[in-house]
Amino acid sequence: MDYRRLGTSGLKVPALSFGAGTFGGSGPLFGAWGNSDAVEARRLIDICLEAGVNLFDTADVYSNGASEEVLGEAIKGRRDAVLISTKTSLPMGDGPADYGSSRSRLIKSVDAALKRLGTDYIDLLQLHAFDAGTPIEEVLSTLGELVRAGKLRYVGVSNFSGWQVMKSLAEADKHGYPRYAAHQVYYSLLGRDYEWELMPLGLDQGVGALVWSPLGWGRLTGKIRRGQPLPEKSRLHDTASFGPPVEDEHLYRVMDALDAVAGETGKTVPQIAINWLLQRPTVSSVIIGARNEEQLRQNLGAVGWSLTPEQVKKLDAASEVTAPYPYFPYRRQEGFARLNPPAV
Repeated sequence: MDYRRLGTSGLKVPALSFGAGTFGGSGPLFGAWGNSDAVEARRLIDICLEAGVNLFDTADVYSNGASEEVLGEAIKGRRDAVLISTKTSLPMGDGPADYGSSRSRLIKSVDAALKRLGTDYIDLLQLHAFDAGTPIEEVLSTLGELVRAGKLRYVGVSNFSGWQVMKSLAEADKHGYPRYAAHQVYYSLLGRDYEWELMPLGLDQGVGALVWSPLGWGRLTGKIRRGQPLPEKSRLHDTASFGPPVEDEHLYRVMDALDAVAGETGKTVPQIAINWLLQRPTVSSVIIGARNEEQLRQNLGAVGWSLTPEQVKKLDAASEVTAPYPYFPYRRQEGFARLNPPAV
């Protein structure tokens, strides 16, 4: 397993990490992802550790805390061998103090997560969404106190816009608060919006990307192709509305390219899609999920080899879409491009 620095921080993370959203799954979204109990979770973690995958990502909102509880139970006796990443800020109830990133909510949420995980520290805490109702100084100062108290080692964010990340980093630098080391983002061959603003920001500011849904919300499993109906057992029947939208023709165009590269490499479609991400700038780790041992072992096959430059170009061309304003001039017009060359 390749280990990479998380942005410009001192934390080294594996190129592949494991998403524990399938642990204890319940409800229309997380129940469709999977519902591994502690016994099955322990087996999946065994396989991960054997392969060098030691970072496990979860969130308080995953099955209303059940994912953290199952993960905590599954790592008992080997806390020092793993890195735990969790997230907070999204609603955990209907009360006014049950969501957001206020001082009181962050302190309460971190203590609750520590209890569910059965540990006294979290390696990486990420804010799951930007809280426009709480001053950034309050958020960052509270995170700083939690770091100094030993409850958190590193902090990051997820699903922030460029200005939200940049303003937070500026305030951190101004006041000496902890800087965000990570940005957990959606990025895949079916969704390359990350490249337009957030990737250049990450390069400039030293923020590493943790990639969620590298298979385009389950569309790049190799089971969906042009002229082929959605498989009867696909979780997309129940979960497509929760995730990023994708036009059918764009999906088919990307799948055609993936099939071509699969024929050249002998690798599976998911392995190729994940390997493509591992060659992108700022990507510190790609989060893979698995409902069972077979899925996990297949996804682990995405490392240990590399696509050729020609194969990368083929996938790039098939997955490229027109960037929104103000980014498209920088991709299309020579004068703009000369002043601001693309990050990839």
